[in-house]
Amino acid sequence: MTPYTLVTGATGGLGAAFVKELAGRGQPLYLTGRKEARLAELKEQLLHSHPSLPVKTAVCDLADESSRRALYERFDAEHIKFSRLVYAAGADIQKPFEEYTEEKLTFQARANFEGAVSVARAVLARGEGKLELLFIGSVSGIYPMPYFALYSAAKKALWQFAAALRVELKGRANVTCVQPGAIPTREDVKENIRSQGLWGKLAALPPEAVARKSLDAVARGKRSPVLGFWNKLMRITTALLPLSWKMMFIAKKWSKTRKDAF
Repeated sequence: MTPYTLVTGATGGLGAAFVKELAGRGQPLYLTGRKEARLAELKEQLLHSHPSLPVKTAVCDLADESSRRALYERFDAEHIKFSRLVYAAGADIQKPFEEYTEEKLTFQARANFEGAVSVARAVLARGEGKLELLFIGSVSGIYPMPYFALYSAAKKALWQFAAALRVELKGRANVTCVQPGAIPTREDVKENIRSQGLWGKLAALPPEAVARKSLDAVARGKRSPVLGFWNKLMRITTALLPLSWKMMFIAKKWSKTRKDAF
């Protein structure tokens, strides 16, 4: 059986871009998402444009341990092997920490980090050949971000996990955690980008570009590339500034932003 590429968050804006790019490269796909109807629609679209492409789908809430366990049992029942993981699932909730409910706090932490760690282990256990493990980090994880504290901390943790795993799996897998900026997917994200003016426009990358650049990066064995010229420039030009200055700037920028689409 030909090994599959597992794409999490496949029905989201970024996940769907990865699915389209991988389908164009002829990669057998195993797709997960939280909504069965959206997965079925995505599979139908794929088979219409790529009739011979092997495509499997499974509903899974990656923030829920029992849901993940059921997914892994399904892998084994179907005798699935994997050649690649694209962990595109995530939750970009953004608001002051005190406004979180316990439910949203655990959901964001688990979807952005715990789920990625768990799925990576599941793919490794069912891997075939030299694997590619791709995690979608964020430039938000480069520095602590007031008013985006949980998201930036989870993305930092994901980057550190991927970097360490890369050393552990040297010779067995290419492990990459890319660092994109804002990605215009949902309408609330697009509005947030517009509100930042010229810099927001320059720093954002369309999901199709993120998918293409990310897959190319892991294929080349890159560790944690920052995606986009302006995001790279931002990182270089702010590297020597005191962290307190950077956090003051971030706090002023994000203090009035509220984003909670999950």
